[in-house]
Amino acid sequence: MKKIIRVLLLIFYLGISPIFAQTTSWQHRLSEAAISLTQQKVQYDPTYFRISYPMGDVPADKGVCTDVVIRAYRKLGKDLQQLVHEDMKAHFNLYPKRWGLKKTDSNIDHRRVPNLMVFFERFGTVKPKSSNANDYVAGDIVCWDLGGGITHIGLVIEKKSPDGKRSLIVHNIGAGQVMEDVLFSWKIIGHYSYGGK
Repeated sequence: MKKIIRVLLLIFYLGISPIFAQTTSWQHRLSEAAISLTQQKVQYDPTYFRISYPMGDVPADKGVCTDVVIRAYRKLGKDLQQLVHEDMKAHFNLYPKRWGLKKTDSNIDHRRVPNLMVFFERFGTVKPKSSNANDYVAGDIVCWDLGGGITHIGLVIEKKSPDGKRSLIVHNIGAGQVMEDVLFSWKIIGHYSYGGK
């Protein structure tokens, strides 16, 4: 009986550990990509830009909160501009109509927090919106309601707050692409992980 249990445990370990390693690796890589963005000087600029497609980006020295997420995923070879655009084109009715659009716009659709939320709900893992800091791990995406209809998004990274209790967030809320202890600074309205479609 003990031999059977050992064999079953070995099968379980061999079957699960590669999946766990890939997840951990992806989370680590996304965290590192987000941290690297904080080395670039970026001015907060919500201007509408015409950009190329796919893999289009606003000028490298400009951006908003969504551009942090887009740029981090691009460093890992995932183009949210194209992914969101293709899904919106195929399922336009599932995405918010807050901007009065009648069709998709590859210049801006992926740069809107509510659109990213729908995309991550459809293709990522929806995680708890809890007040427990341990529920938020490196590579997670967090969305907040800042009030007055304004939404915000950032990436959870592996670095911790000075007291060691919370993961830091890489985001851009006005001071450029920065690393800050802001996980519970606003009302959390979305919590996801997305390893790529």
